[in-house]
Amino acid sequence: MHASLTSEQIDRYRRDGFLYYPNFLDQSEVAELKDAVLAAISTMGKRKVAGDGANLMEGDSHYDRVFTQRINLWKISDTVRRYLQARDLGRLLCELEGVPAMRVWHDQAFIKEPYANATTLHLDDPYWSFYSRHAITIWIALEEATIANGCLCFIPGSHQIATYDNINIGRNMDFGALMQVYPQLAAIDPGLVPMKAGDSSFHNGLTAHGAGVNMTRQRRIAMTCAYMPDGSAFNGQQNILPDDYFRSLAIGDILNDGQQNPLVYAKE
Repeated sequence: MHASLTSEQIDRYRRDGFLYYPNFLDQSEVAELKDAVLAAISTMGKRKVAGDGANLMEGDSHYDRVFTQRINLWKISDTVRRYLQARDLGRLLCELEGVPAMRVWHDQAFIKEPYANATTLHLDDPYWSFYSRHAITIWIALEEATIANGCLCFIPGSHQIATYDNINIGRNMDFGALMQVYPQLAAIDPGLVPMKAGDSSFHNGLTAHGAGVNMTRQRRIAMTCAYMPDGSAFNGQQNILPDDYFRSLAIGDILNDGQQNPLVYAKE
């Protein structure tokens, strides 16, 4: 795992809200993580959240045909946990966001199946159970991500414009629907980010991003993980939290349960 940063990369991330980071994993690491991801997914059937998360099931809606999505694989795969909770990665996340400590929010495998629908432009953090301007996600290409098979695109600087208003990605799948919430984003050219296997990107939880249609006969396989600054507070939304844990929380409670949101890195 390559997990070092230059000051120029940090400045670019904070300006644009995303950073393309090539060669995050070497090819042996790609193979190991990809095998672990696919093995974990194979045990879950149509259940979307591994372990004791919310009972979300894969259906046959437009959203379900955007990608095969499986969440919190770290709970059932030691290999996934080892990669996505590596201390060196946690330190890098803290350096990008300028915070002293990070916890896992959740990981997600995203597999665009052949001819899968586009992922509409959206913001991440407003869907989650906490609000933060310093949440961050790593997106790791486990196979080549191209313009043809649905690589990511980002709206540079959108994290500086966005609040916590968002679109309902489950029902409103118009690719540009977010522009109705934030009209000023329509004046910004998106940045497309093709990747080779082992490349990665980082993006802020309020950076507008999406992905195109998979126009190929092959799968586009990616593994991601979202992280929240330590000390983040519950905002009242369940998202993927287990039912019992969700019912035990009051708005404003700190999300610091290590069984749900393990600490990845804390600056000494």
